[in-house]
Amino acid sequence: MTPAPRHSSDALRARREARRRAIRRRRLAALAVVVGLPAAVVGFALAHDDRGARPVERRSRGSPDANAWRPSAALARARVTIVATGDIAVNDPAGTAPPLFANVRAALRGEVVIGNLEGALTTGGESKCERRRSTNCFAFRAPPHYARVLRRAGFTVLTLANNHSGDFGAQGRAETVAALRAARLGGAGYGERPPVNRVGGVRVAVLGFAPGHAGWDLRSPLDVTKRVLDAAARADVVVVTMHAGAEGPGSEHVQRGDEVFLGESRGDVVAFAHAAVEAGADLVVGHGPHVLRGMEWYRRRLIAYSLGNFAGYRSLATAGPARVSGILRVTLRGDGRWVRGRLVPIRLVKPGIPVLDEAEEAHGIVRRLSREDFHRRGARVTRDGRILRPAKSAR
Repeated sequence: MTPAPRHSSDALRARREARRRAIRRRRLAALAVVVGLPAAVVGFALAHDDRGARPVERRSRGSPDANAWRPSAALARARVTIVATGDIAVNDPAGTAPPLFANVRAALRGEVVIGNLEGALTTGGESKCERRRSTNCFAFRAPPHYARVLRRAGFTVLTLANNHSGDFGAQGRAETVAALRAARLGGAGYGERPPVNRVGGVRVAVLGFAPGHAGWDLRSPLDVTKRVLDAAARADVVVVTMHAGAEGPGSEHVQRGDEVFLGESRGDVVAFAHAAVEAGADLVVGHGPHVLRGMEWYRRRLIAYSLGNFAGYRSLATAGPARVSGILRVTLRGDGRWVRGRLVPIRLVKPGIPVLDEAEEAHGIVRRLSREDFHRRGARVTRDGRILRPAKSAR
Protein backbone atom coordinates (compact mmCIF):
# COMPACT_ATOMS: atom_id res chain seq x y z
CA MET A 1 0.00 0.00 0.00
CA THR A 2 1.36 3.38 -0.95
CA PRO A 3 1.81 5.65 2.12
CA ALA A 4 -0.19 8.85 2.28
CA PRO A 5 1.60 11.95 1.05
CA ARG A 6 3.42 13.91 3.70
CA HIS A 7 1.32 16.99 3.09
CA SER A 8 -2.08 15.29 2.78
CA SER A 9 -5.13 17.04 4.19
CA ASP A 10 -5.27 14.54 7.06
CA ALA A 11 -1.68 15.22 8.02
CA LEU A 12 -2.23 18.97 7.88
CA ARG A 13 -5.29 18.70 10.10
CA ALA A 14 -3.36 16.57 12.58
CA ARG A 15 -0.52 19.09 12.79
CA ARG A 16 -2.93 22.01 13.22
CA GLU A 17 -4.78 20.11 15.93
CA ALA A 18 -1.55 19.37 17.78
CA ARG A 19 -0.47 23.01 17.53
CA ARG A 20 -3.79 24.28 18.91
CA ARG A 21 -3.67 21.76 21.73
CA ALA A 22 -0.14 22.81 22.67
CA ILE A 23 -1.18 26.48 22.82
CA ARG A 24 -4.16 25.61 25.00
CA ARG A 25 -2.00 23.56 27.37
CA ARG A 26 0.36 26.50 27.88
CA ARG A 27 -2.52 28.92 28.52
CA LEU A 28 -4.23 26.63 31.02
CA ALA A 29 -0.99 25.90 32.82
CA ALA A 30 -0.33 29.63 33.23
CA LEU A 31 -3.92 30.23 34.38
CA ALA A 32 -3.69 27.42 36.91
CA VAL A 33 -0.72 29.11 38.56
CA VAL A 34 -2.58 32.42 38.77
CA VAL A 35 -5.76 31.05 40.38
CA GLY A 36 -4.06 28.39 42.49
CA LEU A 37 -5.88 25.36 41.16
CA PRO A 38 -5.33 21.95 42.81
CA ALA A 39 -2.97 19.59 41.01
CA ALA A 40 -5.82 17.22 40.10
CA VAL A 41 -7.77 19.98 38.38
CA VAL A 42 -4.67 21.21 36.56
CA GLY A 43 -4.01 17.71 35.28
CA PHE A 44 -7.54 17.38 33.99
CA ALA A 45 -7.48 20.78 32.31
CA LEU A 46 -4.27 19.93 30.49
CA ALA A 47 -5.90 16.76 29.21
CA HIS A 48 -8.58 18.79 27.39
CA ASP A 49 -8.14 19.63 23.78
CA ASP A 50 -9.11 23.03 22.38
CA ARG A 51 -12.71 21.95 21.79
CA GLY A 52 -13.30 20.90 25.37
CA ALA A 53 -13.06 17.17 24.60
CA ARG A 54 -12.66 14.85 27.56
CA PRO A 55 -9.57 12.79 28.46
CA VAL A 56 -9.00 9.43 26.81
CA GLU A 57 -10.34 7.55 29.84
CA ARG A 58 -12.64 8.37 32.74
CA ARG A 59 -13.46 6.72 36.05
CA SER A 60 -16.09 4.00 35.91
CA ARG A 61 -19.34 4.82 37.67
CA GLY A 62 -19.98 2.70 40.73
CA SER A 63 -16.84 0.61 40.28
CA PRO A 64 -15.78 -1.22 43.43
CA ASP A 65 -12.19 -0.43 42.53
CA ALA A 66 -11.49 3.27 42.99
CA ASN A 67 -8.60 2.97 40.54
CA ALA A 68 -10.66 1.32 37.83
CA TRP A 69 -10.97 3.17 34.54
CA ARG A 70 -13.07 2.68 31.46
CA PRO A 71 -12.32 3.78 27.89
CA SER A 72 -13.92 6.97 26.63
CA ALA A 73 -15.67 4.91 23.94
CA ALA A 74 -18.25 3.95 26.59
CA LEU A 75 -18.97 7.61 27.29
CA ALA A 76 -19.17 8.37 23.58
CA ARG A 77 -21.92 5.77 23.24
CA ALA A 78 -23.89 7.08 26.22
CA ARG A 79 -26.56 9.75 25.83
CA VAL A 80 -28.03 12.29 28.26
CA THR A 81 -31.01 14.57 27.56
CA ILE A 82 -30.81 18.01 29.15
CA VAL A 83 -33.87 20.25 29.30
CA ALA A 84 -33.64 23.92 30.29
CA THR A 85 -36.17 26.70 30.73
CA GLY A 86 -36.02 30.41 31.41
CA ASP A 87 -37.18 32.33 34.47
CA ILE A 88 -39.69 30.91 36.94
CA ALA A 89 -41.15 33.63 39.16
CA VAL A 90 -44.18 32.61 41.23
CA ASN A 91 -45.74 35.31 43.38
CA ASP A 92 -48.27 33.28 45.38
CA PRO A 93 -47.79 33.72 49.17
CA ALA A 94 -51.07 31.91 49.93
CA GLY A 95 -50.26 28.96 47.69
CA THR A 96 -53.58 29.05 45.83
CA ALA A 97 -52.33 29.13 42.23
CA PRO A 98 -53.92 26.77 39.70
CA PRO A 99 -51.77 24.04 38.07
CA LEU A 100 -48.97 25.97 36.38
CA PHE A 101 -47.22 23.35 34.26
CA ALA A 102 -49.99 21.01 33.07
CA ASN A 103 -49.77 22.27 29.48
CA VAL A 104 -46.01 21.84 29.13
CA ARG A 105 -45.24 18.81 31.29
CA ALA A 106 -44.53 16.54 28.30
CA ALA A 107 -41.82 18.94 27.07
CA LEU A 108 -40.12 18.85 30.49
CA ARG A 109 -39.21 15.17 30.27
CA GLY A 110 -35.48 14.52 30.44
CA GLU A 111 -32.69 13.13 32.60
CA VAL A 112 -31.62 16.63 33.70
CA VAL A 113 -34.31 19.36 33.74
CA ILE A 114 -33.12 22.82 34.80
CA GLY A 115 -35.10 25.91 35.76
CA ASN A 116 -34.15 29.30 37.18
CA LEU A 117 -36.12 29.95 40.37
CA GLU A 118 -36.59 33.68 40.90
CA GLY A 119 -37.89 34.36 44.37
CA ALA A 120 -38.11 32.39 47.60
CA LEU A 121 -40.02 29.33 48.76
CA THR A 122 -40.74 30.55 52.26
CA THR A 123 -43.39 31.63 54.73
CA GLY A 124 -41.05 33.91 56.66
CA GLY A 125 -38.30 36.43 56.21
CA GLU A 126 -38.47 40.15 55.59
CA SER A 127 -39.16 41.41 52.10
CA LYS A 128 -36.33 43.38 50.53
CA CYS A 129 -38.95 45.92 49.44
CA GLU A 130 -39.82 46.63 53.09
CA ARG A 131 -36.17 47.17 53.86
CA ARG A 132 -35.70 49.49 50.90
CA ARG A 133 -39.03 51.29 51.34
CA SER A 134 -39.24 51.60 47.57
CA THR A 135 -42.32 51.54 45.33
CA ASN A 136 -40.24 50.38 42.35
CA CYS A 137 -39.37 47.04 43.92
CA PHE A 138 -40.45 43.45 43.26
CA ALA A 139 -40.18 40.54 45.69
CA PHE A 140 -41.55 37.10 44.85
CA ARG A 141 -42.38 34.20 47.09
CA ALA A 142 -44.44 31.04 47.35
CA PRO A 143 -44.86 28.45 50.12
CA PRO A 144 -42.16 25.76 50.50
CA HIS A 145 -44.50 23.08 49.12
CA TYR A 146 -43.98 24.62 45.66
CA ALA A 147 -40.73 22.67 45.54
CA ARG A 148 -42.82 19.50 45.24
CA VAL A 149 -44.90 21.14 42.51
CA LEU A 150 -41.72 21.83 40.55
CA ARG A 151 -40.50 18.30 41.12
CA ARG A 152 -43.74 16.77 39.89
CA ALA A 153 -43.61 19.01 36.81
CA GLY A 154 -40.34 17.31 35.87
CA PHE A 155 -37.61 19.63 37.17
CA THR A 156 -34.53 18.02 38.67
CA VAL A 157 -32.31 21.10 39.23
CA LEU A 158 -33.24 24.67 40.25
CA THR A 159 -30.65 27.41 40.11
CA LEU A 160 -30.74 30.18 42.73
CA ALA A 161 -28.07 32.31 41.08
CA ASN A 162 -30.23 35.34 40.29
CA ASN A 163 -31.24 38.74 41.64
CA HIS A 164 -34.42 37.47 43.37
CA SER A 165 -33.16 34.52 45.42
CA GLY A 166 -32.62 36.91 48.33
CA ASP A 167 -36.02 38.60 48.11
CA PHE A 168 -36.85 37.52 51.67
CA GLY A 169 -33.42 37.66 53.20
CA ALA A 170 -31.30 34.94 54.73
CA GLN A 171 -34.29 33.19 56.29
CA GLY A 172 -36.14 33.01 53.01
CA ARG A 173 -33.07 31.70 51.25
CA ALA A 174 -32.46 29.05 53.90
CA GLU A 175 -36.08 27.87 53.72
CA THR A 176 -35.83 27.71 49.93
CA VAL A 177 -32.73 25.51 50.04
CA ALA A 178 -34.36 23.27 52.66
CA ALA A 179 -37.52 22.96 50.54
CA LEU A 180 -35.53 21.96 47.46
CA ARG A 181 -33.63 19.32 49.41
CA ALA A 182 -36.82 17.93 50.96
CA ALA A 183 -38.31 17.59 47.46
CA ARG A 184 -35.12 15.87 46.24
CA LEU A 185 -34.38 18.70 43.85
CA GLY A 186 -30.81 19.52 42.98
CA GLY A 187 -29.61 23.09 43.33
CA ALA A 188 -27.10 25.32 41.59
CA GLY A 189 -25.61 28.72 42.34
CA TYR A 190 -25.11 28.23 46.08
CA GLY A 191 -22.80 26.26 48.32
CA GLU A 192 -19.13 25.64 47.74
CA ARG A 193 -19.28 22.90 45.11
CA PRO A 194 -22.15 21.79 42.88
CA PRO A 195 -23.20 18.16 43.30
CA VAL A 196 -22.43 15.71 40.50
CA ASN A 197 -25.46 13.62 39.52
CA ARG A 198 -25.18 10.28 37.80
CA VAL A 199 -27.44 9.78 34.82
CA GLY A 200 -27.22 6.37 33.19
CA GLY A 201 -23.51 6.12 33.86
CA VAL A 202 -22.77 9.75 32.93
CA ARG A 203 -21.72 12.24 35.59
CA VAL A 204 -23.47 15.61 35.11
CA ALA A 205 -22.73 18.86 36.95
CA VAL A 206 -24.89 22.00 36.75
CA LEU A 207 -23.43 25.38 37.78
CA GLY A 208 -25.28 28.68 38.19
CA PHE A 209 -23.78 32.18 37.96
CA ALA A 210 -25.15 35.72 38.22
CA PRO A 211 -23.60 39.19 38.54
CA GLY A 212 -22.88 40.04 42.16
CA HIS A 213 -24.03 36.61 43.36
CA ALA A 214 -22.03 35.56 46.42
CA GLY A 215 -19.49 32.92 45.45
CA TRP A 216 -20.93 32.54 41.95
CA ASP A 217 -20.31 35.98 40.45
CA LEU A 218 -20.01 35.79 36.67
CA ARG A 219 -18.10 39.09 36.67
CA SER A 220 -15.08 37.35 38.23
CA PRO A 221 -13.33 35.56 35.33
CA LEU A 222 -10.82 33.76 37.52
CA ASP A 223 -13.50 32.41 39.84
CA VAL A 224 -15.62 31.32 36.89
CA THR A 225 -12.74 29.48 35.28
CA LYS A 226 -11.71 27.85 38.53
CA ARG A 227 -15.22 26.62 39.32
CA VAL A 228 -15.90 25.29 35.83
CA LEU A 229 -12.53 23.54 35.67
CA ASP A 230 -13.22 21.97 39.05
CA ALA A 231 -16.64 20.73 37.90
CA ALA A 232 -15.18 19.39 34.67
CA ALA A 233 -12.61 17.44 36.68
CA ARG A 234 -15.43 15.65 38.54
CA ALA A 235 -18.08 15.29 35.83
CA ASP A 236 -18.38 14.00 32.28
CA VAL A 237 -20.91 16.65 31.19
CA VAL A 238 -20.91 20.22 32.55
CA VAL A 239 -23.86 22.59 32.12
CA VAL A 240 -23.39 26.25 33.06
CA THR A 241 -26.28 28.66 33.55
CA MET A 242 -26.11 32.44 33.70
CA HIS A 243 -28.63 34.99 34.91
CA ALA A 244 -27.32 38.10 33.22
CA GLY A 245 -27.81 40.86 30.71
CA ALA A 246 -30.08 43.87 30.37
CA GLU A 247 -33.82 43.32 30.85
CA GLY A 248 -37.06 43.81 29.01
CA PRO A 249 -38.15 44.90 25.52
CA GLY A 250 -35.23 46.35 23.63
CA SER A 251 -32.72 43.95 25.19
CA GLU A 252 -33.20 41.10 22.72
CA HIS A 253 -29.79 41.62 21.16
CA VAL A 254 -26.65 40.36 22.92
CA GLN A 255 -24.25 43.22 23.60
CA ARG A 256 -20.47 43.05 23.59
CA GLY A 257 -18.95 44.26 26.82
CA ASP A 258 -20.67 44.89 30.13
CA GLU A 259 -24.45 45.18 29.96
CA VAL A 260 -26.19 47.63 32.30
CA PHE A 261 -29.78 47.76 33.53
CA LEU A 262 -31.14 50.51 35.82
CA GLY A 263 -27.57 51.62 36.47
CA GLU A 264 -26.50 48.16 37.61
CA SER A 265 -23.81 46.02 35.96
CA ARG A 266 -25.37 42.85 34.55
CA GLY A 267 -22.15 41.30 33.27
CA ASP A 268 -20.35 40.71 29.99
CA VAL A 269 -22.38 37.72 28.84
CA VAL A 270 -20.26 36.89 25.79
CA ALA A 271 -16.97 36.95 27.68
CA PHE A 272 -18.50 34.86 30.47
CA ALA A 273 -20.00 32.25 28.15
CA HIS A 274 -16.81 31.90 26.13
CA ALA A 275 -14.71 31.57 29.29
CA ALA A 276 -17.06 28.85 30.59
CA VAL A 277 -16.73 26.85 27.37
CA GLU A 278 -12.97 27.27 27.32
CA ALA A 279 -12.81 25.91 30.87
CA GLY A 280 -14.86 22.83 30.01
CA ALA A 281 -18.59 23.67 29.84
CA ASP A 282 -20.49 21.55 27.32
CA LEU A 283 -23.64 23.70 27.30
CA VAL A 284 -24.31 27.28 28.46
CA VAL A 285 -27.89 28.39 29.15
CA GLY A 286 -28.90 31.97 29.86
CA HIS A 287 -31.89 33.73 31.38
CA GLY A 288 -32.53 37.07 33.04
CA PRO A 289 -33.34 39.47 30.15
CA HIS A 290 -36.98 38.21 30.27
CA VAL A 291 -36.95 37.98 26.47
CA LEU A 292 -35.55 35.47 24.01
CA ARG A 293 -32.04 35.97 22.69
CA GLY A 294 -29.98 34.32 19.99
CA MET A 295 -27.86 31.18 20.19
CA GLU A 296 -24.18 30.89 19.34
CA TRP A 297 -21.88 27.98 18.58
CA TYR A 298 -18.50 28.43 20.23
CA ARG A 299 -15.84 25.72 20.03
CA ARG A 300 -18.55 23.27 19.03
CA ARG A 301 -20.59 23.99 22.16
CA LEU A 302 -24.00 25.66 22.19
CA ILE A 303 -24.61 28.92 24.07
CA ALA A 304 -28.27 29.92 24.48
CA TYR A 305 -28.05 33.51 25.71
CA SER A 306 -31.62 33.78 27.04
CA LEU A 307 -34.65 31.49 27.06
CA GLY A 308 -36.99 34.25 28.24
CA ASN A 309 -39.80 33.86 30.78
CA PHE A 310 -41.01 30.35 31.43
CA ALA A 311 -43.54 30.89 34.23
CA GLY A 312 -44.49 34.19 35.83
CA TYR A 313 -47.58 33.69 37.95
CA ARG A 314 -48.72 37.16 39.07
CA SER A 315 -45.19 38.44 38.50
CA LEU A 316 -43.95 38.59 34.89
CA ALA A 317 -45.36 40.24 31.78
CA THR A 318 -47.68 38.27 29.50
CA ALA A 319 -47.68 40.78 26.63
CA GLY A 320 -45.17 41.87 24.01
CA PRO A 321 -41.80 40.15 23.55
CA ALA A 322 -41.81 38.96 27.18
CA ARG A 323 -44.70 36.59 26.50
CA VAL A 324 -42.64 34.44 24.09
CA SER A 325 -40.15 31.90 25.38
CA GLY A 326 -38.92 28.39 24.75
CA ILE A 327 -37.88 25.13 26.33
CA LEU A 328 -34.43 24.00 25.21
CA ARG A 329 -34.03 20.25 24.75
CA VAL A 330 -30.49 19.03 24.08
CA THR A 331 -29.06 15.53 23.81
CA LEU A 332 -25.31 15.18 24.40
CA ARG A 333 -22.98 12.23 24.33
CA GLY A 334 -21.50 11.14 27.63
CA ASP A 335 -18.27 12.90 26.68
CA GLY A 336 -20.09 16.20 26.13
CA ARG A 337 -20.29 16.15 22.34
CA TRP A 338 -23.41 17.34 20.55
CA VAL A 339 -26.03 14.90 19.30
CA ARG A 340 -29.15 16.98 18.66
CA GLY A 341 -31.22 19.87 19.99
CA ARG A 342 -34.67 21.39 19.71
CA LEU A 343 -36.40 24.56 20.85
CA VAL A 344 -39.97 23.97 22.03
CA PRO A 345 -41.98 27.20 21.52
CA ILE A 346 -43.79 28.54 24.59
CA ARG A 347 -45.92 31.58 25.34
CA LEU A 348 -47.23 32.96 28.63
CA VAL A 349 -50.94 33.50 29.13
CA LYS A 350 -52.56 35.38 32.00
CA PRO A 351 -51.84 35.22 34.90
CA GLY A 352 -48.37 33.99 33.78
CA ILE A 353 -48.91 30.32 32.91
CA PRO A 354 -46.82 28.63 30.17
CA VAL A 355 -48.56 26.91 27.26
CA LEU A 356 -47.30 25.40 24.01
CA ASP A 357 -47.30 27.98 21.22
CA GLU A 358 -48.94 26.61 18.08
CA ALA A 359 -47.76 29.67 16.16
CA GLU A 360 -44.15 28.68 16.99
CA GLU A 361 -43.13 32.32 17.25
CA ALA A 362 -39.99 31.51 19.23
CA HIS A 363 -38.40 29.70 16.28
CA GLY A 364 -38.39 32.73 14.03
CA ILE A 365 -37.20 35.06 16.79
CA VAL A 366 -34.22 32.92 17.79
CA ARG A 367 -33.36 32.19 14.16
CA ARG A 368 -33.22 35.90 13.34
CA LEU A 369 -31.36 36.97 16.48
CA SER A 370 -28.80 34.18 16.11
CA ARG A 371 -28.03 35.30 12.58
CA GLU A 372 -27.94 39.02 13.36
CA ASP A 373 -25.87 38.77 16.55
CA PHE A 374 -23.46 35.93 15.73
CA HIS A 375 -23.44 35.75 11.93
CA ARG A 376 -21.64 32.59 10.81
CA ARG A 377 -21.42 31.26 14.39
CA GLY A 378 -25.14 31.65 14.93
CA ALA A 379 -27.24 28.55 15.48
CA ARG A 380 -29.55 27.52 12.68
CA VAL A 381 -33.12 26.98 13.85
CA THR A 382 -35.38 25.11 11.45
CA ARG A 383 -39.10 25.73 11.04
CA ASP A 384 -39.86 22.78 13.28
CA GLY A 385 -37.45 23.99 15.98
CA ARG A 386 -34.42 21.78 15.38
CA ILE A 387 -31.14 23.45 16.37
CA LEU A 388 -28.37 22.87 13.86
CA ARG A 389 -24.71 23.71 13.84
CA PRO A 390 -23.39 26.34 11.42
CA ALA A 391 -22.07 25.36 8.04
CA LYS A 392 -18.80 23.47 8.32
CA SER A 393 -16.75 26.41 7.07
CA ALA A 394 -18.11 28.64 9.88
CA ARG A 395 -17.25 26.46 12.86
